[in-house]
Amino acid sequence: MKASETILADLLQGRTQQYQIPLYQRTYSWTDRQLDQLWRDILDQARLLAERKNGTTHFLGSVVLAPSPMTEPTFPRWLVVDGQQRLTTLSLALTALRDHLAATDPEAHERIDEEYLINKRKQGEDYFRLLPTQADRAHYAEYIRGTHTGSGGGRVGETYRFFRSRLVKAEDPADRYDLALIEQAIASRMTLVAVSAEKDDNVHRIFESLNNTGLKLSQADLLRNYLFMKLRQRAQEVYDTYWLPLQEAFSNEDLEHLMWLQLVLDGDDRVRRQDLYTAQQHRFTEIGADEDSVLAYIKELHRRAEHFASILHPEREQDRGVREHLHRLQEWQASAAYPVVMLMLDERSKGTIDSAEVARALSYLESFLVRRMLCWIPTNNLNRIFQAVPGQLPVDLSPADGLRQLLSAPRRFWPTDDEVRQHTRTGRFYERGRINQRRFVLQRLEQSYEHPEPVDFTQAKLTVEHVMPQSAGPEWLAALAQDCTDGETPEEVHARLVHTLGNLTLTAVNSQLSNNPFDRKKDLLHASHLEMNRRIAGTDRWGATEILARADELADRAIDLWPSPVEGVSRVERGRDWGQLHQALAALPDGTWTTYGDLAALIGSSARPVGTHLLGTPDLLNAHRVLTSDGRVAEGFRWADGHDRGDVQALLEGEGVEFTATGGALPSQRLDAEELAALLRQEEPEQEITRPSLSPAARASWQERLERFHGQLAADNPEAHVAAVRELLDFWEAVGGWVGLGTGHTYTSAFLNLDRPGTQATIWPLSIFPGTGRGGAVEVVFQHLASREPFTDPSLRDELRQRLNRIEGVTIPHGKLALRPHFPLPVLAAEEGRATLFETLAWFRDHALRTT
Repeated sequence: MKASETILADLLQGRTQQYQIPLYQRTYSWTDRQLDQLWRDILDQARLLAERKNGTTHFLGSVVLAPSPMTEPTFPRWLVVDGQQRLTTLSLALTALRDHLAATDPEAHERIDEEYLINKRKQGEDYFRLLPTQADRAHYAEYIRGTHTGSGGGRVGETYRFFRSRLVKAEDPADRYDLALIEQAIASRMTLVAVSAEKDDNVHRIFESLNNTGLKLSQADLLRNYLFMKLRQRAQEVYDTYWLPLQEAFSNEDLEHLMWLQLVLDGDDRVRRQDLYTAQQHRFTEIGADEDSVLAYIKELHRRAEHFASILHPEREQDRGVREHLHRLQEWQASAAYPVVMLMLDERSKGTIDSAEVARALSYLESFLVRRMLCWIPTNNLNRIFQAVPGQLPVDLSPADGLRQLLSAPRRFWPTDDEVRQHTRTGRFYERGRINQRRFVLQRLEQSYEHPEPVDFTQAKLTVEHVMPQSAGPEWLAALAQDCTDGETPEEVHARLVHTLGNLTLTAVNSQLSNNPFDRKKDLLHASHLEMNRRIAGTDRWGATEILARADELADRAIDLWPSPVEGVSRVERGRDWGQLHQALAALPDGTWTTYGDLAALIGSSARPVGTHLLGTPDLLNAHRVLTSDGRVAEGFRWADGHDRGDVQALLEGEGVEFTATGGALPSQRLDAEELAALLRQEEPEQEITRPSLSPAARASWQERLERFHGQLAADNPEAHVAAVRELLDFWEAVGGWVGLGTGHTYTSAFLNLDRPGTQATIWPLSIFPGTGRGGAVEVVFQHLASREPFTDPSLRDELRQRLNRIEGVTIPHGKLALRPHFPLPVLAAEEGRATLFETLAWFRDHALRTT
């Protein structure tokens, strides 16, 4: 047996050979959770290549190989005893990249095929460089040969489509990746340890030893041990004087964060948190690791700890202006910006700048974050931008001016005033950022009115409210009819404007406003202490004209509040919204469809320009899944590249879209604008969840929320539905679960929570929303479950879906296994339906606890 470090290219590239997955191996089973992590690692490596920095390659794991009994001198065959999941995943990633390049770079398509995926002159199963286990072989062959339909294929097909959708997103103008560098990262930056066994070696024993796991030390633990190993003579003194106060002041995670920040401030702008220990070791190798240098490092860490403590606990900051900015950054949850904040506080401690300069720099930082959120600039490059600041800050300007200049540079994408105005009118603000960030923006806009008796936002129990409600009744749609232009329907006008900033406000009476007509809402808003609400109440009606006018007013205030980039330096590239549309289409799961109006509402456009864009954009993934609002293929539909792929409805049926007897696609399989937006983000529920507690105060708070939930339930649902929910909650507690309650101050939802013994994690299958004027609903949180074991396995989530679909009135399509579909409370009114639900929940509990 011999072990050696290798890369995928060295294993697969160029040679006629084959890696065979034995029959006894499990089938391919990587889930989106593992794929997401791998994709982030691939992009990290692509960034390093783009910046011409070697950095640390990513260690992917081991591959244990043994000679196949069928091997030949001219055609080596290897059995993959361990590592099949990694090899299969990387091969599918290269397959997706090959197909992504097919139209624009045919030579690259052919090269990737021949170098990594196929044995060109072989036939049958020998054609494939990697031969999966029999259960996956047929699906894998379809994707390698390019004979697949674009749907199906089990986990193999889902993984292929995962990489296809991520490659579309990788061409986002805001953070574009060179596809050649992505290929290079996959082939040469994913490090493997290849263990090659002779035919008589006990490969299973090798497999067991490689897969033994234990409690891993954190990066902070490893680095601490390394440091004190070097302090042979003064270890106790240094520990008592400097290290113990650090350990007492910070959690292990925060201490690790501080150590990482120190590396960044000292010039390592590419280090990752997971590489902290290795990077600091390397740094000591460069500067020497004698006792004096280690002591100097620990003293500097101790000094900078004061700045980090101010970031984590802004109330400790002495200067009022800086303190207010730190509070706001904390409210924004701007941890990615910590290197910049630490740099400014560090400069102040050295006497090079004063507190006013720090506050000005932090105002630019806040503006950079807020304006990007308003214009929906992706956040995935923020870490890279902020880590680079300490090493790139101009020396010929003050730190605040230097930061503004640096953040205004090309490809930093700090939106201009014109872009803020445009996106405030058209962007779906309610679906941007986190809920705390949306509330933050509205609070700051309210403060800009400088009311003589301002609201204390720390005490006020305010939530974000839609003036025109999310669910528009007949009165609202009738009012919107006069706002229709360019062939739009009232429903399309509503979808286009309902989530824009001009239609949103803050209120403490969310549940009372609900879906009421505007005349009723005016009375409640007029009595508000918020100036923005009084101004809304001063209008006669509320439609498209009023929403857009208010958007313009709020945009002007936003521009005054949050400084602009340096003029003429930065410009967000036009056409970004089309990129978002492309990403949404690429992410459409099998068996789903959407409409021109849904896509238009997603990007703040109207349906006609969307149709024109689809007709004029060749090679657009899943463009044929865009149908009219009644689920039919548009009369003017044609393939943009001129290549006729046959009857569109037949193609859709082959992809799992069902059609009704009248010829329309099944409505339950349609993804609306909100669901499309959900495909492009991964997030936890909008509300934090409280639980019963032994603390009297916490228990009283939970009880208050429970009473509020039941009150809202009774106000908006018939007694039979209320009784069914009570029975459901009682059942859940009887089988070992507990009822979590959302922390919303006016609108409270219930979550069926379950503790996982031996861990601090909880899991929940369903959320219950009592209703806001349109009846309650039960939400199935597939999106949450997709990152919780064992339901990271799509087959388990699908079994949950199928069990729920046995309830009369519940029809959840397979394509929504990554979303949060819901069904109305009335389906629980039938005793048979409740019995099926209870049986399903007991099944869920058993599987959830089985992995602990």
